[in-house]
Amino acid sequence: MGVNRRSFIKYASLAAAGNAAGLRPFGALNALAQSGSSYKALVCVFLYGGNDANNTLIQFDTAGYANYASVRGPLAIPQSQLLQLGPLPTFALNPNLPDIQTLFNNKNAALVANVGTLIEPTTKAQYQAGTGLPTNLFSHPDQQLEWQNAAQSGATATGWAGRIADTINLTYNTGASVPMITSVAGDTLFCNGSASTPVSVSPGNLGGATCSEGTTECGAQLATAQALLSFNSGLTLVQADNSITSNAYSYAQTLVAATQSVTPLKTVFPTGNALGAQLQQIAQIIQVRAALGVSRQIFFCGVGNFDTHSNQLALQNGLLASISPALAAFYNATVEMGVQSEVTSFTMSDFSRTFQPNSNTGSDHAWGSHHIVMGGAVKGGQMYGTFPTLALNGPDDSGTNGRWVPSTGSVQYAATLASWFGVSAAQMPAIFPNIGSFATANLGFV
Repeated sequence: MGVNRRSFIKYASLAAAGNAAGLRPFGALNALAQSGSSYKALVCVFLYGGNDANNTLIQFDTAGYANYASVRGPLAIPQSQLLQLGPLPTFALNPNLPDIQTLFNNKNAALVANVGTLIEPTTKAQYQAGTGLPTNLFSHPDQQLEWQNAAQSGATATGWAGRIADTINLTYNTGASVPMITSVAGDTLFCNGSASTPVSVSPGNLGGATCSEGTTECGAQLATAQALLSFNSGLTLVQADNSITSNAYSYAQTLVAATQSVTPLKTVFPTGNALGAQLQQIAQIIQVRAALGVSRQIFFCGVGNFDTHSNQLALQNGLLASISPALAAFYNATVEMGVQSEVTSFTMSDFSRTFQPNSNTGSDHAWGSHHIVMGGAVKGGQMYGTFPTLALNGPDDSGTNGRWVPSTGSVQYAATLASWFGVSAAQMPAIFPNIGSFATANLGFV
């Protein structure tokens, strides 16, 4: 198995000092500091496995619901259980998303309909002709990568958040003590740039790269790690990453010291909730943004498994029931900190699932999906994009079982967020190479 650049750093750290696993090593920092601009943060919530959007956002009018129920069969949720949206009364949410309903009704959340990986605007006819399509549609690993790199090829080695950091780091974060991007869900393509790499922490373990085994033992571990990292093997890979990995220790100490210097947030996050723990960690890092010297931050978190080929109702309902209070608690934490208008959270997922159920009371891999955007800056209480025609073999079905051809490209979704974050129109093509193929680069939801 090949070892890529970041994997090498990870393996080297673990081998030399086993307790460094809590903090992913990252590159030597550019000189980052406040540029006088107000603070902004993007928070990506990745729903691994392909969340079934057809049972997340549901038509609530009489004809729309009747069509939904007739096609979905055993996957149909009773209309009486659905959560009708006040500003959008012909639509409703899954009954396990009450907090999202409240946020939407209060105009602090929006929905973006039928978004998917696209190289260019694509019709059903183009799909069936096989022209201008992203690589390996309906494949979990490829579509996860393509959502994260916004390049519609799994071979692209950088993520769109990483390319944002490459482009505007020096503008906004000159003098910061940590990188622009933090992952609380491990190493992920979304965070990786060409000239920048993220810090990664384990929820509840900001000090994962510190040592608690005593002064002598810790000193020996650190010396061993640094000796390994300074070893000159003649390989460019090793030489380039010597300074990268050694910085992990000091960054861990910086994060720990910063978070320990403030009063803990009062917002209560749901216990026993994986996403809640990740979002709580993100909130704690945002709380100490001034001490870290950052005015722009991007965070990545993720949960699964939404790959519901069988027993879908129970599995998806349980997952959504955990996501809803976690997102609400995070929003409440931003309100407590007074940064609700400076923090925008958004979902991504591999793809949606077929409208027609399979024979195992589940659904199979599909394409266009609906997503949630949340925050005080969001123009909430609205749906953006175009909701598909829910007809098997209809104008939006790529085949015959309800795999909707996206009406909005994931690159447009990402570019809208990037524009709010501070990326200029002139910088967009460097971050999103195919954005020029679309009539609009800004969907207007934030």
